[in-house]
Amino acid sequence: MAEPARPHKPRLSSKAEALRRRRERAMAGGGAEKEKAQRAAGKLTARERLDLLLDEGTFEELDLLVEKRCRDFGLDQKYLAADGVVAGFGRVNGRDVCVYSQDFTVMGGSLGLAHAHKICKAMDLALEAGVPVIGLCDSGGARIQEGVESLGGYAEIFYRNVQASGAIPQISAILGPCAGGAVYSPALTDFVYMIEGSSHMFITGPDVVRNATGETCDFESLGGAATHSVRSGVCHFVAGSEHDCFRQIRELLEYLPQNCREKPAAVMASDDPGRKSELLGRVAEMDARKSYKIHEVIWELADGHQFLEVHKRFARNLVVGFIRLGGESVGVVANNPSVLSGALDISASEKGARFVRFCDAFNIPLLTLVDVPGYWPGMEQEYNGIIRKGAKLLYAYCQATVPKVTVVLRKAYGGAYDVMSSKHIRGDLNYAWPCAEIAVMGPQGAVDILFRRELKAAGNQQRRRQELVDSYAKQFASPYQAAQRGYVDEVIPAEETRPKVVKAFRFLKNKKVVGVAKKHGNIPL
Repeated sequence: MAEPARPHKPRLSSKAEALRRRRERAMAGGGAEKEKAQRAAGKLTARERLDLLLDEGTFEELDLLVEKRCRDFGLDQKYLAADGVVAGFGRVNGRDVCVYSQDFTVMGGSLGLAHAHKICKAMDLALEAGVPVIGLCDSGGARIQEGVESLGGYAEIFYRNVQASGAIPQISAILGPCAGGAVYSPALTDFVYMIEGSSHMFITGPDVVRNATGETCDFESLGGAATHSVRSGVCHFVAGSEHDCFRQIRELLEYLPQNCREKPAAVMASDDPGRKSELLGRVAEMDARKSYKIHEVIWELADGHQFLEVHKRFARNLVVGFIRLGGESVGVVANNPSVLSGALDISASEKGARFVRFCDAFNIPLLTLVDVPGYWPGMEQEYNGIIRKGAKLLYAYCQATVPKVTVVLRKAYGGAYDVMSSKHIRGDLNYAWPCAEIAVMGPQGAVDILFRRELKAAGNQQRRRQELVDSYAKQFASPYQAAQRGYVDEVIPAEETRPKVVKAFRFLKNKKVVGVAKKHGNIPL
């Protein structure tokens, strides 16, 4: 009896087999030992990171077989798989993105010329296709063996960051070390993510700092996630793990358009656009001297009470981030009375200006919630340039042409009233709660100046002072004088704030502004 036929196993041709081997070698990274060390450090591999970030099965790799050209300092004896970076395109939540992921298992993810060219190709494609670009950074810096070519590679990346700025969203995730010249590319992108305990960014490391200045520090205190999210403001989002980081990136992209020519995609409204809020009514009735958490106001206004805060740990006297109103993406800028009484200082001004300019570049309307006593006083602020740096927020609002809706919640004093998207700098629709106080300064300070002689001559100074304060507050520190002059479009019950702003943005949806013809302005940097 004849033997049953064996299943046919197709044999690869010699050329196909050679290709398979080349691909496997390039995809192997730095090898099993280096991969083991990467995992021991609590980090994922470059390819695992892309698998987690991108929709399943959507990644298309480019330049897998690219190799270094440098042969000096023993590099001719080394094979650098994919030259230490995985690059290509894929999808996040069904939308196209370009990505690159540095591979620390290959010479510490160091950047050489071929490595840089792969990143540049991904960035060029992103700009041409009009899609966001996401960089997953895990690199020891420039590849010293390649000398000036590695520096030239960095500069090519920096140039592309600037060309893409305001044209496509750029996101950087710092997933390990990021030192020297490597830090400037993330700094030029729109949003920077860091991981607690494993991400580090600095121009020079602890050893160089100690030798140059005598200061003693470690990686974490010099350039960890806490340092850059709280003190320097370089980091916008902090994650507890890489998995959490990729989840946060996916969430952020939901609020953004693909490029500057589009608007953010709307979603089906998950909340009643006419919903009123008793909580806002209670906030409006609070003693004006008491603070509250501005987040509670934002949550009450947002669809589904959802708010994606940006720069959460930095300059907490100003809160910025994204919400949806009637299903549409909206950027929020709000003073926070629970920190520095909501006053504007240097850090808050720069934080707000950066966010306003991002929203304006990508067609995201702006909701401004005002409760500001003025600019924060003091010699340190003056010495460090509050005049120039504080003007950045003013410049950003004046320049912004997206729909701008403003609500004065309580205080709006002095120049800070002007800066926070007032009617005078072209806020489109400006509302105020009945408890709002809009004036050059607070009643207490105004009375001290205006009635100084009378108070000095008064017998019962304290009683007379209080009478004058009450009179001034009633006449000047209210929303009605501003409303009489058209600087406030409507004084509204606090409970009705959400319906009002939803209708306002719906009306302004197709707003168009023709600017002054010029090359560009000169923001006070």
